[in-house]
Amino acid sequence: MKRKNEADQDILLNREKDRRLLSYIPDPTGERSSFDRRGKKDDEEGDLSSMARERKLGMRYRGSFPVRIEKYGERNRHFLGGTSVNISDTGILARFEDAQIFEQVRQMDSVRLTFRIPEGVMPEGHENRYRMTGKVVRSREDEREVAFEFTEDLMAYMRRRKDRYLLLMSAVCLAFISLCIVLMRAESVIYFKYNAVLYSYSIIAAMFLLTRYLFGAFYRPVPINPDFTPSVTVIIPCFNEEEWIQTTILSCFDQSYPAEKLKVIVVDDCSTDHSVDKIREIIDELTEKEDARYHVRGRLKYFVQEKNAGKRAALVRGVENTDTDLVMFVDSDSFLDPYAVRNLVQPFRDPKMGGCAGRCDVANTYTNSLTKMQSVRYYIAFRIMKAAEGIFDAVTCLSGPLSCYRREIVMKYKDAWINQKFLGHKATFGDDRAMTNFVLSHHRCSYQDTAVCSTIVPKHHKVFLRQQMRWKRSWLRESLMAGKFMWRKEPFAAVNFYIGIIVPILAPVVVVYNLLYVPFTQHIFPKTFLVGLLLMSLMMSVTQLLLRKSRTWLFGFWFCVYYELILLWQMPIAWFTFWKSTWGTRMTPSDVKAENSRKEKRKKRGTKGAGV
Repeated sequence: MKRKNEADQDILLNREKDRRLLSYIPDPTGERSSFDRRGKKDDEEGDLSSMARERKLGMRYRGSFPVRIEKYGERNRHFLGGTSVNISDTGILARFEDAQIFEQVRQMDSVRLTFRIPEGVMPEGHENRYRMTGKVVRSREDEREVAFEFTEDLMAYMRRRKDRYLLLMSAVCLAFISLCIVLMRAESVIYFKYNAVLYSYSIIAAMFLLTRYLFGAFYRPVPINPDFTPSVTVIIPCFNEEEWIQTTILSCFDQSYPAEKLKVIVVDDCSTDHSVDKIREIIDELTEKEDARYHVRGRLKYFVQEKNAGKRAALVRGVENTDTDLVMFVDSDSFLDPYAVRNLVQPFRDPKMGGCAGRCDVANTYTNSLTKMQSVRYYIAFRIMKAAEGIFDAVTCLSGPLSCYRREIVMKYKDAWINQKFLGHKATFGDDRAMTNFVLSHHRCSYQDTAVCSTIVPKHHKVFLRQQMRWKRSWLRESLMAGKFMWRKEPFAAVNFYIGIIVPILAPVVVVYNLLYVPFTQHIFPKTFLVGLLLMSLMMSVTQLLLRKSRTWLFGFWFCVYYELILLWQMPIAWFTFWKSTWGTRMTPSDVKAENSRKEKRKKRGTKGAGV
């Protein structure tokens, strides 16, 4: 799906709309059975995980690409051409311009279909060439459309035909890269006496990276217990998100979770666009069409702040206006998977669990090269880095797009959270890391990889760089705060945390030493250092290929290049400006104040220049 009238249009998956506005909520009245496209009821025998998989296999995505059809079993191969209308993992709907070809195809029984799914039509990992067998299940003469059902789903086809080779190749490459890194660090041990500080950093950084990947490989999510359904309120803070807010609200409300246990509250932080109108519009539509069945009026509410008070105040207002066991924070440009709530509550079976983060994928991956790089970065950051922390129940950032807390804990720390100051300045961003610190200081914080949301990421470099600067500032501030208590956590988690602070902070100094100081003063080309960077970037890319099987894997390498050339140098700036409270990507009160201050300074300079 493309958003028009933009220089770079956001390209999102274009799902075929269900005939029902709310198709995933279990029907509390029992009057309407929930069937998927293949006629299987949601309440048939089988665990919820397998039911979720069945429903996802049946999701249809709109996309137009060539499809070749031949009658299966004929010796004389004769191809007939059509164009896809929509496709799922279990079947495809094709349209035929020629009436004769349409009549020939609709009369067939078993067929063989050949097609290539372009990027952006289906979720990552599907962009491949397929040669499937199937059968005709229905046709529409008025539209000249024929629906085919595959004899095996696309993912099963990939596992049988390609995944085993891909898995072997990726695993061998990953093992080889890891071995090379270890051998290079062995060289550091040999030459340790010549530069103890530099080689110590090299050894520590390599071991830190390898152990993160190792722990990430051992991570397993908490399985679903269908009898565990605590009451949950999803709270959506909104500020100038008229484009996405309706999709966000609908995704949070239409969850495969008991309706009587789930509420949604939207808090608009005094938006200056049409966000409030969009919120009212979707709530009115849901109330009109579904209130009798799902009690929308009592479960879906919205509030509008009297003035722009910030994201933290908006979230707290939502927490104060509910009474559920858990509260779930979802950003207004993030969209939940229909089973996200069901999965995210599972770690709270542990009474010591205070908070949990879900996985955040990129919704607009295929917009441009920048969004593709971010897609790889997001996946590795969550599936490897956050998963590694999750093994020790010591996740240091329950990310804003999707996180869950015990309501009583948020209520306990809400005042300190809202009024947080650092070096005399009010903390306006880094709300997720700040709340995580409050919770993690006395409770466990985990990660649930099966609770998935997708979010819109910046598609322009200017916006992206501002976002990254804000994140680095909040990371520095909250890491210093977390350092006060992380030593009390599990030893391995504590050691990894403190190393994880030292390595990125010193990285700019190490890069300058290796790429500038050594070549110009000692006339030595830094091939060892460059090979090390290459291996670490390839590790990210190959892991993406191994776990996600997506063609975006090469952008992991380019992200590492982008990081070394640009993002790395934001860290020294963040060292000296991490007390700043401006967002940079939206006009919060702090940003307005800073902008007015800049205008005033420019005005004064202009006045002085005119006087001269």
